[in-house]
Amino acid sequence: MNADLPYFALSVRQPWAWAIIHGGKDIENRTPGAVRAGRMVPGRICIHAATGMTEREYRWAVWKMGETGVRVPLPSALVRRAIIGTVDVVDITEASESPWFGGPCGLVLQDPRPVAPIACAGALGYFEWSADGHVSPAAPWMERFGKPKDGDGTLPLFDALDVSFAAPPEKPFGRKK
Repeated sequence: MNADLPYFALSVRQPWAWAIIHGGKDIENRTPGAVRAGRMVPGRICIHAATGMTEREYRWAVWKMGETGVRVPLPSALVRRAIIGTVDVVDITEASESPWFGGPCGLVLQDPRPVAPIACAGALGYFEWSADGHVSPAAPWMERFGKPKDGDGTLPLFDALDVSFAAPPEKPFGRKK
């Protein structure tokens, strides 16, 4: 583990992990049970980009983030199964005016700082992380959206996807809004 980084991490599915570090997402929504079971308290933590991300989740997130003016990178450019940054959890709230708040509880986030991706497995709640293995490769559905255009084969972070929808896609989880 990098001695300069917090000991604990929170795993967040993409593209929400990216939005915390790069897109201005200042609330991470959780249930009260998840907050208690995950021993979530204020303090500086690492943000871990989880391995899982479905096309349905991605499409809904692109639409939802578009409401706040955030353009989401191509799915193949979103690092998964890695620490991608750090953030301060400054409060845990049950109400917020933030456009990112969806309840019932929210970790209030400040001062996001990106780091070069560090491959590691995730876990539920706050977890003690350690570098291991490799980041997850892009799934076939992610490649169908296209690849970032940069002659050297790397994935530029802000190669944004411009997607429009005639109607909002169906929410892939939780309560329908």
